Amino acid sequence: MARQLRFTGTDSKVDGCPALHTDETTGEVVVQGTPLTDPADIAQLQHFGPGDAAVVVPRELLVNWAPKEMTRVPEIVTRQELRRLFETFEHSAWRLETRRGYASDREDADYRAFLETGSAPCDFSEPWFATIRRQTDAGKTVGRVRVMDAPPTQEQLFLLDYSRHNAAVGEDIRYLWREQADQARLPAEDFWLFDSRIVALLRFDEQDNWLDVELITEPAEVVRYAMIRDAAMHHAVPFQRFAAQADKAN
Repeated sequence: MARQLRFTGTDSKVDGCPALHTDETTGEVVVQGTPLTDPADIAQLQHFGPGDAAVVVPRELLVNWAPKEMTRVPEIVTRQELRRLFETFEHSAWRLETRRGYASDREDADYRAFLETGSAPCDFSEPWFATIRRQTDAGKTVGRVRVMDAPPTQEQLFLLDYSRHNAAVGEDIRYLWREQADQARLPAEDFWLFDSRIVALLRFDEQDNWLDVELITEPAEVVRYAMIRDAAMHHAVPFQRFAAQADKAN
């Protein structure tokens, strides 16, 4: 059975080698580097068995990217603490949405109105819209990329229609088809990235109920999420153009 390897990081500026990967199942670290092949060098290694392999990597790779703790204790925060981040971020807040639906949307009156009329209303006096408008008016960036299935779920169509309301208060809303997201190797995770230094990882159960949110500030992990953001933004398109594509697909 193949390992579930996640790219951790690299100090290379050119070809991506040497690098570290982490086994998602076992937590083991896989080191990618230049093989050590000179018999005279290998002879100096202690406890080197016939099935072993040695690679050479810069010390900086391990200093910068190797796990700093044997077991990372998740920092779980309340919804109020998460909301506070939207008040205090300095320059950017960005989200990746990958789920096929959210229980909170299905309970929303705007969603029920969408099912009845095909158009979602909204109340711009709600605290969320007021906060985002205040931040974008101050020159800060708020955006997200949403992943949509083919065919889309009702919840995804609702959010696509609702995107015009998000855009009206300054959010940069973009979309990707699921197939494109898979090709870009985007993870099936939902998270906010604040100022490229704080990740708020959102957890859900199988019924799409929001369970909790974990804050991640470990530099190597934050860089990984920033790389995910950059890849998603590179492939995604503005929601207006995507809506036209979705209409043609249907």
